[in-house]
Amino acid sequence: MKKTIIKATWLFTLIATLNAQEVRKDFVLDSLHIKSKKLELVDSIKLNWISTYDEALEISKKEKKPVLIYFTGSDWCGPCKVLDEKLFHTEKFKNLSDKELVLLEVDIPRRQDLLSDEKISENLYLQKKYKVNSFPTLLFVNHRGKKVSEKRGYVLTEYYYPYIQSVIYNY
Repeated sequence: MKKTIIKATWLFTLIATLNAQEVRKDFVLDSLHIKSKKLELVDSIKLNWISTYDEALEISKKEKKPVLIYFTGSDWCGPCKVLDEKLFHTEKFKNLSDKELVLLEVDIPRRQDLLSDEKISENLYLQKKYKVNSFPTLLFVNHRGKKVSEKRGYVLTEYYYPYIQSVIYNY
């Protein structure tokens, strides 16, 4: 009798596991479909990131806008990836940045082959110059490169907009 109960329990567990895996496959496929739609949305919004620090300062002087320097670790920083998706790849941020900001991304990836040697050198210089050691960091500077404001780490996305607006207003 004991062996029958053990076999029945084992068989029940096996069937439940197989059914759960089928449900899980469907869930995974649905999740991939949703993620691919999100990726399409994210890819459709293109921000005007300036390629060099000096160029960003020149544009800032000419257009009288603050420079938003975004320090990120694109290939290893989880909070940076969330910030990219939930803030930088939104229509609301694109509209704001096009009108009010000069954007410069300073990527400090672990994989050195992601950027050119010149860009890595510039990014490491900027990281040292502004003493950035936590990621993500949003740093606002004027056309002379003087720090105006700084926010380190990730906070809820809705808190970034009032912060950015206050920097723009006080610039």
